[in-house]
Amino acid sequence: MKFLDRIALFLIIVGGINWGLVGIFNFDLVAYLFGGSAAIISRILYVVIAICAVWCVSLYFRNTRLIEEV
Repeated sequence: MKFLDRIALFLIIVGGINWGLVGIFNFDLVAYLFGGSAAIISRILYVVIAICAVWCVSLYFRNTRLIEEV
């Protein structure tokens, strides 16, 4: 479980940085790296990051001792 939490948090950070770039510079790094926002790889990555965000919601509802171990 700890491994999945770390992967999810990493992808959420990547997604947050990407949204920051979109908001500040109107530059989508994921789309740039994977061939546009409509490319299948980009869309899969967007979905994976969204699933990770939903997964990270569970961190709020866990025992605080478990959260400190992450």
